[in-house]
Amino acid sequence: LVLSIATLLISFTLTAQAWTPDPSNEMDLKVQSAILTAKENDPGMQAWFDSAAGYAVFPRVGKGGIGIGGAHGKGLVISGDKTLGDTSLTQVTIGFQLGGQVYIELIFFKDDVALASFTRGEFELGAQASAVALTLGASADADYSKGVAVFTIAEGGLMYEASVGGQKFKYEPR
Repeated sequence: LVLSIATLLISFTLTAQAWTPDPSNEMDLKVQSAILTAKENDPGMQAWFDSAAGYAVFPRVGKGGIGIGGAHGKGLVISGDKTLGDTSLTQVTIGFQLGGQVYIELIFFKDDVALASFTRGEFELGAQASAVALTLGASADADYSKGVAVFTIAEGGLMYEASVGGQKFKYEPR
């Protein structure tokens, strides 16, 4: 009985600290939809949301290229139950690539150090960075690299070249 009560209290505490979107903010609603999509694609994602110090969610990243390519998206940075700020990503690539795609990108920060690096504007994904394409069970094998983990969910399009390396981010506190 004591264990059941303790489990219930922990569950309530985690639930009570969950992020809630502002229904009057269009970006909040898009981010909420992207989070739900991630959890539907892989229920194991809940553990990432629960354990991360914070996360950035880009509900729609557009990427395209013919030799020279680029990507851009806007999103939010969230920690616990608070929206910390707005963020955007930009990527320019040169090399063999063709096509276009739209995807959701989620970046999880393992600890306060990684989160602070992002919110100070000192963060970029290097050329060697890679993302886990989110499918059922994919989150179970994923791990942090240098304090961050990146997941993507393809929404549409077809592109030969799907890296996230070389992305630069801007951050604006709310």
